[in-house]
Amino acid sequence: MTIGNGSVSLPEQSNAERAWTRVLRAVLAMPFAKVDRKAFLRAQLAPYCTEEQVIRAVESRPAQAAIRKELIDTLADSCIKAHVLRASGTSFAAGLPGGLAMAATIPADLLQLHWNAIQMAQKLAYLYGWPDLLDNGEVDEQTEVELTLLIGVMTGAAAAERGLAEIARRISGEVLRRLPRQALTKTAYYPIAKQVAKWIGISLTKRSFAGGVAKAVPVLGGIVSAGVTAATMRPMGKRLKNHLRQLGYTHTDDELENPATEFYHQ
Repeated sequence: MTIGNGSVSLPEQSNAERAWTRVLRAVLAMPFAKVDRKAFLRAQLAPYCTEEQVIRAVESRPAQAAIRKELIDTLADSCIKAHVLRASGTSFAAGLPGGLAMAATIPADLLQLHWNAIQMAQKLAYLYGWPDLLDNGEVDEQTEVELTLLIGVMTGAAAAERGLAEIARRISGEVLRRLPRQALTKTAYYPIAKQVAKWIGISLTKRSFAGGVAKAVPVLGGIVSAGVTAATMRPMGKRLKNHLRQLGYTHTDDELENPATEFYHQ
């Protein structure tokens, strides 16, 4: 199966991994699931920062623009709150465009949960200094791996935290718009991501596909009843926020040398 720039599925996937990959790709095919990093940061920061700060944050990362950690934390909390409200609402995504055959065979509550989670994960990552996850606005295998690790942290997978820490080490001290692409099988975090994908896939199977739940759901053109509550989405967002703000590459060089500065340090 091809995605994004024409890359193929990750090799040797287990059934559990395929279950997660199927959900991930279905969600990413939905409207607005992919977050434009540049546009998002500009919209979030412009009301509170100078134009010079906004430009520097977009071109590098917010920490490099001397934006106080209190503002980033506040914006992150607002992002989490917004997605909690969406996820715990009574309807979702009326009138989806055609062509989402994969989405039409996945339970609607599962789609709406992970649509919110994947959007929120990208936004929090960008606020806390993550480079662009997309390949020229599209999804590739690297994007899938990174999103898998982000969602893994949200859902409490300890291995996912190790995977994100490994990525942090790769880009620490650099100013990058996008994580350099290389053969995934040669990265230290690839086997971790496969482990996390399997863990998420098993959770999906137990929760949503067992007992005949995984029958086709007509999502196109209809109002989809929400299947999650604030009690589910809020801790997911908080868990990822707290982990991302601890990663070293979200800091400026001065902060790493002087922990008394007032940006993102704990």
